[in-house]
Amino acid sequence: MAAGRIPPLVFAVWSCSAVAAQAPTQVVPAQVGPATRTGIDVLAADDCKLLHGRHVGLITNHTGRTAAGRRTADVLRESPDVHLVALFSPEHGADGVLDEKTADTKDAATGLPVYSLYGETRVPTAAMLQGVDTLVFDVQDVGCRFYTYVSTMRNCLEAAATHKLRFVVLDRPNPIGGVGMEGPVLADARRDFVGAHRIPVRHGLTVGELARMITGEDGITIDLTVVACEGWHRADRWDRTGLPWINPSPNMRSITQAMLYPGIGLLETTNLSVGRGTDTPFEVLGAPWCDGVQLAALLRSRNLPGVAFVPVSFTPAASEFRGKRCSGINVVITDWSTFEPVRTGLHVATALRALHTNQWDTKKLDGLLKHEATRDAILAGEAADTIVASWKKELELFRIRRQPFLLYD
Repeated sequence: MAAGRIPPLVFAVWSCSAVAAQAPTQVVPAQVGPATRTGIDVLAADDCKLLHGRHVGLITNHTGRTAAGRRTADVLRESPDVHLVALFSPEHGADGVLDEKTADTKDAATGLPVYSLYGETRVPTAAMLQGVDTLVFDVQDVGCRFYTYVSTMRNCLEAAATHKLRFVVLDRPNPIGGVGMEGPVLADARRDFVGAHRIPVRHGLTVGELARMITGEDGITIDLTVVACEGWHRADRWDRTGLPWINPSPNMRSITQAMLYPGIGLLETTNLSVGRGTDTPFEVLGAPWCDGVQLAALLRSRNLPGVAFVPVSFTPAASEFRGKRCSGINVVITDWSTFEPVRTGLHVATALRALHTNQWDTKKLDGLLKHEATRDAILAGEAADTIVASWKKELELFRIRRQPFLLYD
């Protein structure tokens, strides 16, 4: 077993044949409760010893909880040997309900300041870090490059290095699995707040692994510790963890939407509704100018694995085309083991280009994609799978690059 890997959980089953002969057969579960323990549960089970004597700034939001529902902030605050000094919140705020810039607030339960890292600044300042010697990160990611929580983590890693602070990541599973990797790999010159590192759109890493990769590849000198999950394996999606689902952001309401997001979310910089303002964001997409029947028929003819397309009409109550009737498609995952979200999103893009060349506004198509060659190929009418094949070499190089930073089998 490779150094640093987390061994699988082993359960012992005790049986007594004499007792079994006298009573009906009973099925005894090997484990009660979640199959996976996140970093905060592992830390709490060890009485938070890793943080004893430390003065902690906690980067977290509503997803920073134990499996039993206790906030990470409360776990640290109530530990007598841990000194919780301040809280920091990423995009969507401490409660994960805002779709706008957020201001500094105060945490009602602890009375501590909550410094917004999605407001006037996205990097912790020296004033915010006063009295802190350790930054702790506990936020649930969704496994997609342009989801900004990892960008906040990167900014905090760099701030910790600048101010010579210890950094601890309380790791959490990648909800869409740690095996699949899709999409073009980001060039360093394109790195920004919706592209934190040189990774593909779907990267297959946990936040702990990403922290190791970012600091390792970019030479960020820092005292970094990752409290790894227990019982999580790379092939596991969220449904295998046994952990309760908490919406990581207002429009990420299910594992289905998280799985669709790397492909459908790519298109939301164009003049499309991707379902924001409906009950099923990222499960539907369309526009008043779109012909959903034609779009669904063209996509069905391509026989993509693990997905079906159903023509629908919907009226978003917010965001793009608010209050306007849109024609489009419902994207339905039919086989989780074969579904490829980024490939699917690319097929949707090429189908829109073929059917609605003049109506689909692609000026900002590269906003989240961040890969000019792919954008240009879409606009030139190249076949979707030809474009997907063009990513193969850089994805294989990424597979090799990420290997030294993996924590799980």
